[in-house]
Amino acid sequence: MSELHELSLVELTRMLRAGDLDPLEATRHYLSRIAAHAELGAFAEVTGEAALERAERLSRTGSRGPLFGVPHADKDLVARAGVPTRYGSLARADHTPAVSDPLALALDAAGVVNVGKTATSEFGLTGYTEPRTGSPARDPWNTANGAGGSSGGAAVAVAAGLLPAAVGSDGGGSIRIPAATVGVVGLKPSRGRLPIGSGLDSPDQLAVTGPLARSVADAAYLFDVLAQLAPYPYATAAPGTGSLLDAVRRMPQPARIGVTTVSPWDDDEDIRLDHDAREALERAASWLAGDGHDVEDALWRPHGYPDMFRRLWRVSAARIPLSDADRDLVEPLTAWLVQEGRALSGIEALETLSAARAFERQTVAAFAPYDAVLMPALAQTPRPIGWYDGHDPLRTFALQVEYAPYSSFVNVAGLPAVTLPVGVAASGHPVSVQLVGRPGGEATILSLATQLEDHRGTPAHPPAW
Repeated sequence: MSELHELSLVELTRMLRAGDLDPLEATRHYLSRIAAHAELGAFAEVTGEAALERAERLSRTGSRGPLFGVPHADKDLVARAGVPTRYGSLARADHTPAVSDPLALALDAAGVVNVGKTATSEFGLTGYTEPRTGSPARDPWNTANGAGGSSGGAAVAVAAGLLPAAVGSDGGGSIRIPAATVGVVGLKPSRGRLPIGSGLDSPDQLAVTGPLARSVADAAYLFDVLAQLAPYPYATAAPGTGSLLDAVRRMPQPARIGVTTVSPWDDDEDIRLDHDAREALERAASWLAGDGHDVEDALWRPHGYPDMFRRLWRVSAARIPLSDADRDLVEPLTAWLVQEGRALSGIEALETLSAARAFERQTVAAFAPYDAVLMPALAQTPRPIGWYDGHDPLRTFALQVEYAPYSSFVNVAGLPAVTLPVGVAASGHPVSVQLVGRPGGEATILSLATQLEDHRGTPAHPPAW
């Protein structure tokens, strides 16, 4: 049999639910993998003893949830009772919650074995994962590079075989940026599509929960589980007929696909598309056209986005509960965003939220003629650790935009999007593209992603594998 970490999530879950594999064996295997590759910085906390106790209890139970016995780790923005939850920040270095977040409770009910916390950027605010609370999350293809963020630890864990899949969150690209950086599949669902982390939980309506996985099928399976989750323990049926996993296994109908390299930041920042990113986009478009889809240039010219999003991100940051003393502990960008956000008047905040909803309507209308829009996942190759300016907030923000100018607008518009690798650069590093769908169009974009995956073939594994 293959090594356990070589099994897909679908295969692993099937074996665990059928009793062909014991949760304790799976947990031990993944804990050994995590310990062997600690240098990757994927984990903010490892709870090995508690995980083994949980796996042993599950081995004795008759319950078989959809993620029965599957090793899993919370992103370090998800509170889990009794487990340090630092939010990637020294301001929360000693924080151990007494109550778990609904997502942690629901995943427990689905049968996971929690093995710890994956690393995140401070409060999930940045597109790179280099927190002061621990080691940076490193790209397993080249450990001199960062892994992207803010779900950087989760993406590294999946890419390096330290977890079979992971649940992340995406408020401006935080699933898709690291997924594209390290060469795995990252799905940002539509706003309101999932019962937990739906994007409807806050005034800015940006952040949603979603899967990171090594294949489109695994991402679809994990999405199906997330779609069943209730905020508290629920009936533990496995995904069945009508699921997203079923949809991606069917050949998609001929689709109209728009292709663009336009970014809403083009008029404001120095956006330069690398050769590898452009070549990957052209390759994916050619494959889809060869599969019988109508592939054409997308007519999309957004205006006024940069100023709106900068204000919106500050509005979002203003809600982080930081005291004056905390501000001496947080990173300069965090302190600046919180300070600037709190300086906005109520009228300014409301006007910003209104402008965001107007941008949503305009973008949904512009994309409506297409079943999906294909665009780059990232503008640049992975950046070295320390590349982002840790002292100048404005410069740090601008560098993030230059690296990932195609991400945040999807959150503002509430649309679904998936990033996946479609080839490798001359360096041997995976290069990804992004498919953006209509509201509720996860099945369409994942079906198209499956076709791209078929053309690409079985991907190589990073050296840490």
